[in-house]
Amino acid sequence: MIIDPKTRDHWDVYRLLSGSILPRPIAFVSTISADGVLNLAPFSFFTVASANPPIIAFCPMVRGGDRPKKDTLVNIEATGEFVVNICSEDFAAQMNATAGEYPPEVDEFQFSGLTPVPSEVVKPPRVKESRVNMECKLHQLVPVSGNFLGGTMVLGEVVRFHVQDGMVNSIGEIDADKLDAIGRMAGPVYVRTKDRFEMIRPA
Repeated sequence: MIIDPKTRDHWDVYRLLSGSILPRPIAFVSTISADGVLNLAPFSFFTVASANPPIIAFCPMVRGGDRPKKDTLVNIEATGEFVVNICSEDFAAQMNATAGEYPPEVDEFQFSGLTPVPSEVVKPPRVKESRVNMECKLHQLVPVSGNFLGGTMVLGEVVRFHVQDGMVNSIGEIDADKLDAIGRMAGPVYVRTKDRFEMIRPA
């Protein structure tokens, strides 16, 4: 099968991408608006961009309706700060509850029952239930497309890591079993990170 994306509906193209590029890690992003309203939302277009300096990237998509820009992006544009919280399976349902389309005055921390705790460097709070939090300062916004289902790449420099005690081994690696992170598949399907195998890279 050969598919020319220009001949297909945008949702069909989205389904091809989201069904092929998997599993995708989840950036559970906390922000605060210019008016002080807390916001919490998950994004599965998420990756590492650099380790020196530590830069992570996620991409809020353009949605339909009269508010095409996600509140997360609006808040980051206004404040230049955010926190990425890694999502573990034990609070996956609460994470999923924040994925709905809510008015900007809604505090998703209160809505989901998750616990905000103060960050050290940035104003947006961290998610207490998360075992790993990354406080970020905005590094760069890269507008990719303003079209429906387009997006803006958000690049943030990690200025503080918060890692739950006992999560890091003697060589500085995160214990994947203790982290128990989840990933996004297509549609409503998620994946656990417990089924793993090793391959040594060639010298």
